[in-house]
Order: sequence, then structure tokens, then C-alpha cells
Amino acid sequence: MYRIVRKEVMSPVIKLMEIEAPEVAAKAQAGQFIILRIDEEGERIPLTIADFDRTRGTITTIFQEVGYTTRRLGTLEAGDALADFVGPLGQPSEIANYGRVVCVGGGVGVAPVYPIARALKEAGNEVISIIGARTKELLIWEDEMRAVSSELLVATDDGSYGHHGFVTDLLKQVLEERGNVARVWGIGPVVMMRAVAETTRPFGVPTIVSMNPIMVDGTGMCGACRVSVGGETKFACVDGPEFDGHQVDWQLALRRMNMYREEEERILKFHEGGGCKCH
Repeated sequence: MYRIVRKEVMSPVIKLMEIEAPEVAAKAQAGQFIILRIDEEGERIPLTIADFDRTRGTITTIFQEVGYTTRRLGTLEAGDALADFVGPLGQPSEIANYGRVVCVGGGVGVAPVYPIARALKEAGNEVISIIGARTKELLIWEDEMRAVSSELLVATDDGSYGHHGFVTDLLKQVLEERGNVARVWGIGPVVMMRAVAETTRPFGVPTIVSMNPIMVDGTGMCGACRVSVGGETKFACVDGPEFDGHQVDWQLALRRMNMYREEEERILKFHEGGGCKCH
């Protein structure tokens, strides 16, 4: 069993959990993810790694309650334990001294951007981070991101905090005014990552996106996380989750996301209705 040592309610629907998993923490790297299961009857869900502490032997994950399982997970408290906790999974981010880099995080995508920005800063890069959310109340880890960045820019869709607009507005501004950006990372909702890739395309800046939103079982066995990259079929949970944003077939990725959303809503309605009544 894997004990929850800390829980933080970041918003009504966004929760942070720090979980004891020494074996996972010992090997975790930026860009990877874990799979957990609440209990023996629960489904396996992949969640990104927001932080890892090798000394404490813990993994921190931040998640948004969007379906039945994440809502159940959100009801657990410090002291509770999880049945399964597997990882680290996926390919780690390619960290090197590129020079000037930009890390863009949208919504809960700020969480997996954090260890990437930290690793890039430790590698000697100038890290310009851009984070955003729909509104100020949904903005997470501003102080944490500031601590691992050379500069931090903030945007909210409704203008309640920072720049009134999207993270891509600030990204375009940085690309136009600063120049010499060697690489961009973008993590968040699929539509946001597509916008990041389209913003950087005219500038010819290599852009990495994380396709974790389309992962289901996290092992590649189900094939649900198929993504077309440069005309080739890849599996987000095995070959990724990071890919070249300029090569991703975004239309296909969005169709897959919509399919999952419909299925998640169906499952949620089933459980809210009391589940199976066939006995």
C-alpha cells in the first residue's frame, strides 16, 4: 500500500497529493508519469509527476477532478493508502543546456511543467516560464514556478490576474521581442498545446508537447493513446508522452479526446445513478 502523506486542496476541483513511493521517487525524472489504483476494484489511471523527493521517498501529483475515478481520488485524505502505484513510466524529457528556453503550462499542465523547468534551470538554461488558467482561482504553483525560472509571466483568460488573455499571447511576445529561443515546452489541454505549436511554427522553434491527456492505461496495451506524429503511429504512454508539437496530428488527437470525454461522462452518470441495478 502507498500512503498519502500530504493533501492540499488547490481549488474546488484541483487537488495535490504527496504519496510515499520510495522506489518510484528514486528513479523519477522530469516528463514522466505514474499509474495508480485506489483499491482492488478501481481502474488504473495515469497521472503526471509534479515533483519527486528522493530523500523523503515521495512523489507529488496534481490532478483535476474530471471523471469518476479522479473524483473518488479527491475524497481521500492524508493517512489513506492507495492499492497500486506504478512508475516512473514514459520517456523522460531531453534535458540539456540549450540556452534560452520557454516553458508554457496551462491549467493543471503547470504541474508537469515544473520539474521540466527546474531540470532545465539546473542544466544552465535561461528559463522563461509562462503559466495560465481560465481565472485566478484556478492558477496553480505560481511561487513554485517562479523559484525555478529566470522569469515568470502569468495570464488568465478572464483577466482576473496577470495578462488578460492566453498564454500564447505572451509566448508570441517573447518570441518576437527576445529572439534566440532554442526550444519551447508546452503542457496543458490539447487545444492549448496545439495553439502553442502553431504559435512557434512561424518562428521555427522546436516545440515539445506532452500528450498525457490522451493516455488511458499507461502501458500501450490498450492502444487508446495512439497519436500520429509525422505520419507515424506512436503510443503516448510508451513512446512519449513528449513529442514534436509541429509533427502531431492535432485533429486526430482532439477527436480522440472528445471520444474519451463522452465515455467519461457516461461512466460518471452511471455511478451517480447508483451503478448497476441488475441484481
